[in-house]
Amino acid sequence: MGLIKTVFLTEIMKGLSLTLRKLFAKPVTIQYPEVRKEPAPGFRGRHALVRDPETGKDRCVGCYRCAQVCPSRCIFIETERDPETRKRIVTRYDIDALRCVYCAFCVEVCPVNALVLTEFYEYSGYSREELYFTKEKLLQNWDEFIVTQKRPYFNPFWKPRGVPEKMLPGPKRKAEGI
Repeated sequence: MGLIKTVFLTEIMKGLSLTLRKLFAKPVTIQYPEVRKEPAPGFRGRHALVRDPETGKDRCVGCYRCAQVCPSRCIFIETERDPETRKRIVTRYDIDALRCVYCAFCVEVCPVNALVLTEFYEYSGYSREELYFTKEKLLQNWDEFIVTQKRPYFNPFWKPRGVPEKMLPGPKRKAEGI
């Protein structure tokens, strides 16, 4: 009995000492709505279509690469031919954020850097339709995101690190921030 009481008493004292240490230690939690954590660079948040600063239109050329590479099949694109220039015009560009797995394959494969995953992590909706991003909503997401940037925005996927410049496809060479 003496041995068992000693062992239990020792274990109880160890537990109490740990509890007292943690009781007076600085808390690791933050008060979320009032204090927001800064996301890490390269964080994959809300989708956005990049707006070309010169024309004010989206950069997408309708190549369908993002839709083809998407593992969750959450990107829907429709295009038409411009009768004058014979170029493709994107008439519909939708992303179902509820189906997306945020792998960023679509961002990596885009030849003109038209799609980004912003650093916004706070978005929710009362219905499924609110998390279905149309082309207009994606452009609005870009406008909201670029206003918050303190420096020129540069997506790390636009020019992969460690890859010689001559190995990159044409549009990704000498990629600069917007």
